[in-house]
Amino acid sequence: MDALKKLFGGNTRQFGMIFALVALIILFQILTGGLTLTPDNVINLFNGNSYILILAIGMVLVIIAGHIDLSVGSIAASVGIIVAITMRDWHLPTWIGILFGLVIGAVIGVWQGFWVAYIGIPAFIVTLAGMLIFRGLNQFIGQSNTVPVPSDFQYIGAGYLPEIGPDTGYNNLTLLIGLIGAAAVVYFELRSRASAKALGADVPEMWVTVTKLVLISAAILYATYLFATGRPGTSFPIPGLILGVLVLLYGFVSSKTIIGRHVYAVGGNRHAAELSGVQSKKINFLVMMNMAILAALAGMVFVGRSTASGPFDGTGWELDAIAAVFIGGAAVTGGVGTVIGSIVGGLVMAVLNNGLQLLGIGADRTAIIKGLVLLAAVAFDVYNKSQGRKSIIGLLMRNGGRGVPAQPDETTKTSEVVAKEA
Repeated sequence: MDALKKLFGGNTRQFGMIFALVALIILFQILTGGLTLTPDNVINLFNGNSYILILAIGMVLVIIAGHIDLSVGSIAASVGIIVAITMRDWHLPTWIGILFGLVIGAVIGVWQGFWVAYIGIPAFIVTLAGMLIFRGLNQFIGQSNTVPVPSDFQYIGAGYLPEIGPDTGYNNLTLLIGLIGAAAVVYFELRSRASAKALGADVPEMWVTVTKLVLISAAILYATYLFATGRPGTSFPIPGLILGVLVLLYGFVSSKTIIGRHVYAVGGNRHAAELSGVQSKKINFLVMMNMAILAALAGMVFVGRSTASGPFDGTGWELDAIAAVFIGGAAVTGGVGTVIGSIVGGLVMAVLNNGLQLLGIGADRTAIIKGLVLLAAVAFDVYNKSQGRKSIIGLLMRNGGRGVPAQPDETTKTSEVVAKEA
């Protein structure tokens, strides 16, 4: 136990959801006779849930800011049908169609952000209205018909990294990305350790750092192996690549930039943040607009995967995205949450769905189990807070060494700190 405490920075609870994810994978791997970790199943799992994970990235910022967005599924459906029809009728190139869809998402985000930030209507009401408006818009524009998209457009939702280099029996580009990812993890961890040591902060023993790097690198390389050894014509999926870029981008913005810190400040205590110079209206406007843009992207990824846009696209997506964020450790009251945590929460739900399907569990019992998992995860987190302990996943991005400054998303920033950053 002491070794585990050293390995995880003195608090093994902070990795509770990662442990749960690993436990679920092992459990279903055993129960399904090894079907869970086959290359084809892992590829299908990422392809089939990438759009929900994209939504979760935007939703976590909305929830951190103290809001909720119920319209993301309807926005995704509306953008999907508009892009599909315009590409069919106007013969737009794929890249213009994608940009057009993102612009539509931005316009919708401006609309909803205006009502939330500057008129002062609660986001719950605005997005509930948006859910009805944009669902109706999807069916009105598409006349409740299914509209196919060109094969080039399908690449963003169902494409794979191409084959390059000599025939090795693996997808070389996937292997290269995996190796770069593992090397990047090692480099940044060692650099962080060296910086902390130079500042005079306590750092974990070297064996702790080495063990952590070995575990993380092994997980990355094993996943790379699975993606690189799928059936012919497959490799690391393009939706997974899009998701990876978004995780890096939004992880950096949320934890390393002033805008990201202000989002946490507004969600934690809006009045204190405003007294410190934070423009809460601007922050609320930006998170709502950003959510709509990511919803548009998720809608196009789904349309590309399903090869067509239909009247029932996006149904229930907002509930899956919200569940992923709360399972990932976000607080209902705002001010707490991480991008990585929301991805872990989304993967927990994805693995649970996938495993139950492989076991032949019906949709009715699957829904019951998912609801119980969501309730248990949030209840456990609330219990820890009531006992004076920190949120489990709120600490997910904390550096392992004592004395190293915590990430800004662990707890709500004080007005004094926010004032210095404003």
